[in-house]
Amino acid sequence: MAAPVLIVAASDDWPTDRVVVELEQRGVEVFRMDTTDFPQRLALAGRIDQACAWTGELATEHRTVDLSRVGAVYYRAPGAFQFPEGMSGPEARFAAAQARAGLGGVLSALECRWVNHPTAMARAEYKPVQLAAARACGLTIPATLVTNRPEDVRTFATQVGQVVCKPVASPVLIEDGRLKSVYTHRLTPSDLYDLRGIRTTAHLFQAWVSKAYEVRLTVVGERMFAAAIHARSGAAYEDWRSDYGALTYTATTVPDEVAAGMTRLMKRLQLRYGAADFVVGPQGPWTFLEVNPCGQWDWIQGETGLPIAEAIADDLQGVT
Repeated sequence: MAAPVLIVAASDDWPTDRVVVELEQRGVEVFRMDTTDFPQRLALAGRIDQACAWTGELATEHRTVDLSRVGAVYYRAPGAFQFPEGMSGPEARFAAAQARAGLGGVLSALECRWVNHPTAMARAEYKPVQLAAARACGLTIPATLVTNRPEDVRTFATQVGQVVCKPVASPVLIEDGRLKSVYTHRLTPSDLYDLRGIRTTAHLFQAWVSKAYEVRLTVVGERMFAAAIHARSGAAYEDWRSDYGALTYTATTVPDEVAAGMTRLMKRLQLRYGAADFVVGPQGPWTFLEVNPCGQWDWIQGETGLPIAEAIADDLQGVT
């Protein structure tokens, strides 16, 4: 019998639903879990000794999976642990740390195919790490500054010309109960005049790269799926995430040197999956911006027909 695939993702993550359906249509045994269910609706029993590696099981009210049989893990942004009501704040924080080290530790120790392993994802999510790795792998990157000193921003702008500011980490925040996003912003002369807010935390600045269009390059194992993103509004031209309604998409090809650089980068970052963003200049050069080890892909498949879900299922099964 084929080894089961363990899927660790938020229960309401609909792109993961597509992967589950694809696997089940192939007759693959799937055990899906969300860390939100631990410890109240998900049980762990893991054991290791000198005779054998981790054995035991994960179990819900309806399903069980033998840890020693797991052949692959698809890990994609699961939720936070949920504990019984009545715990104090310190108790809940202590319990969360134990759950992360216990459940997370046992799962991380499974010796199988990972898409992607959480430790590799955690390191790869640092943009400074990505940029250094991309440069070392032969990809073109924009001049970049990370700082909390206003005077360094002005010096950088003098040296490189037009500058954009973007978040160093996730661009999403919750304020007054509402989900908000921070988008890439091209600095104006008035912005450069008053930079007092820069001192509050780390900020990332990059040289503005002129573009004909952008590319979302989704990498799954050894396969690459490139979608050209064309902006039809000023906001989308500056950051396409700010105006999805003004975007059109076409499948495109990847230059050989970019494909080779991305292959080296994925190996260096130990990723099997990554959603990379590139700017393509008017004369054709591709400039690497970032690679998200947990980036969205389903809408790209819907817009272009690129078989990304099928490729993820293939990689989990070890199909090349």
